[in-house]
Amino acid sequence: MRRWAQVPLRLRVALAFAATTALALAALGVYLEVRVSDLLEDQATTALTTRADAVSALAPAEQAEAVRALEGEWFGQVLDESGTVVATSAGLRSQLLDPAAYPERGEADTTEAEVWLPSEDERSDVLLRASRSGADTLVVGMATEDVAEVLEGLRTQLVVGGLLALLLASGLGYAVAGAALRPVELMRRRAETISARSSSDRLPLPGVHDELHRLGSTLNAMLDRLDTALHQQRQFVAEAGHELRTPLALLRTELDLAGSRPRSAEELAAFLASASEEVDRLSALVDHLLLLAQADDARLDLARAPVDLRELLERVAARFSRGDDVREVTVAAGPRVEVVADGARLDQVVSNLVDNALRHGQGTVSLGLVATADHVDVEVADEGGVVLGEELFDRFRRGGQAREGGRGLGLSLVRSIVGEHGGTVSSEVREGRTVVGVRLPRGHPSPVPDA
Repeated sequence: MRRWAQVPLRLRVALAFAATTALALAALGVYLEVRVSDLLEDQATTALTTRADAVSALAPAEQAEAVRALEGEWFGQVLDESGTVVATSAGLRSQLLDPAAYPERGEADTTEAEVWLPSEDERSDVLLRASRSGADTLVVGMATEDVAEVLEGLRTQLVVGGLLALLLASGLGYAVAGAALRPVELMRRRAETISARSSSDRLPLPGVHDELHRLGSTLNAMLDRLDTALHQQRQFVAEAGHELRTPLALLRTELDLAGSRPRSAEELAAFLASASEEVDRLSALVDHLLLLAQADDARLDLARAPVDLRELLERVAARFSRGDDVREVTVAAGPRVEVVADGARLDQVVSNLVDNALRHGQGTVSLGLVATADHVDVEVADEGGVVLGEELFDRFRRGGQAREGGRGLGLSLVRSIVGEHGGTVSSEVREGRTVVGVRLPRGHPSPVPDA
């Protein structure tokens, strides 16, 4: 089987076609030989029966004369009850029938035998017809050499014709296999030319909507997905480079200013604090990029455990409420609800949504929970009154209207993390407020009682 697998596909198809044709021709040859043999035997038996019945209908004296007159392929004998030859055709060298094989009186029987014929030097196959109407037995026979010759000629014709037909069928099978595989070869040649610089090229499809057409369509669909992924990767690299360039440029400016002339300790401390902020921004951006890369490769490991969402919201609100120069972040009253999830990742989700609302929304930012038997909705609302479109959750996308000016990875991370938890993210305007909802599947059937 290993050697067969190494044979070219076109040759394998041709060989399989030839083997099938050979089996079909062999079966047809055997069938024809059997049918012709039966037909010739039936014809010989009918001719022998007719001749034997004609001789048997004669008077005893006339039967003897008729037997002596048989010649060529015909011959006969008249035998008495003891097996003595009463009359025989010229040249017969043996008795045609043994007395033990005589038929019953008034009956006739046809059988095959081997006898010495006048024109042969060895015993030959013959067909005998024996009938007994009185004391004597009449045996009429005919040689079956002609039947054997016809069958031999038929076999020769079948072998020669079969070989020619097999050669023709093999060549035709090879040609048909080549024609059938030509679309595959065309697709292969086109595939060789497709590269990262020509990723928009596609495989040529055959005109007939058959298996090869479906294969080509499937491969083209795969190339479409790869082209889209390649385009997204290029865009991601370009946008990530742009994002990294801004804090690096600011950091370089801070360092250049700090070293441009002698500075006091207070000035140097301010420069270092500003540089530290840019480093923190770079670190957070790199963490976001790594997290997105893990999500793209389905390698985002989640440390799932029961998470008290009410406690998580209160913790995030407290963190953003520190200081006097930020807008108020509140947590709406509601039950304590647990879900089975990665608490650190959910904290990141809520923090990014709150940060987005503080940066691009208006008024107070409120956090709330809506629990049902199947899921829990975490809602982050502000007074901006603008629906966040799907494009805002794409990486490095700019916002629109009241949220214009933002460009980053926060909302994209939100959608990736929530998707890994089996949840969804949506946005709507409710009573003039922008509400971003994160729907998570329930980890426990009932709310956690208030402490």
